[in-house]
Amino acid sequence: MSDPSPEYPEPVPGPEWPGPEGAMGRVKRWWVVAAVLILIATAVLALRSYQESGDPQLRQPSVTDTVPAPSDGASGPAPVALRIPALGVDETLITLGLNPDETVEVPTDYDKPGWYKFGPAPGQLGSAVILGHVDSYEGPAVFYRLKDLEAGDSIEVSLADGTIAHFAVTKVETYPKTEFPAEEVYGSHGDETLQLVTCGGEYDADARSYLSNIVAYTSLVDTDTGEAPAAAGQK
Repeated sequence: MSDPSPEYPEPVPGPEWPGPEGAMGRVKRWWVVAAVLILIATAVLALRSYQESGDPQLRQPSVTDTVPAPSDGASGPAPVALRIPALGVDETLITLGLNPDETVEVPTDYDKPGWYKFGPAPGQLGSAVILGHVDSYEGPAVFYRLKDLEAGDSIEVSLADGTIAHFAVTKVETYPKTEFPAEEVYGSHGDETLQLVTCGGEYDADARSYLSNIVAYTSLVDTDTGEAPAAAGQK
């Protein structure tokens, strides 16, 4: 970072710009310094304005926000990795719980999806839920392209015991956050499902948040066994 108070060189006298003399010269020099400082301040304000109102993926980091949480505990071996071939996603999973206000936590790492631990593990009876960010200040995050999934796309979840649960996308829906279907996403419906959740829709620059949630619904296809994968953070 440069010195905030640089010494500006004296103007070189010329035929059309006489050199500064006496008090008048000092006034002119102060005007030059003041003009430069105003330009710097203007540039800083312009940059801040761009960061807050520019392209959505470069603005305030957008998270999945909070959604109503059920009270059921998890069952089955914990999931440790998520793979979505159609999106190029292959990441270890972090574990999410509840905030003090009993809303669902969101991942602290924008590139890592998180499994909601108070629901079933993927592959167990009930609705497992994995949440991820859509973007951050630096650009697209792990679930940036979640909206592009199509029915039939495959989802793979590796579990701590080495099992791999294979799911197929059944549908992708967008909901206003004020109409988020918590029971449909988190509730048990008598089969093994996995829901992937992120933000989407229009971006509210004042609230610094997207106005909708995107949910990819999937159902279990089959499971197979393999070598137990590394836990989150050991990939």
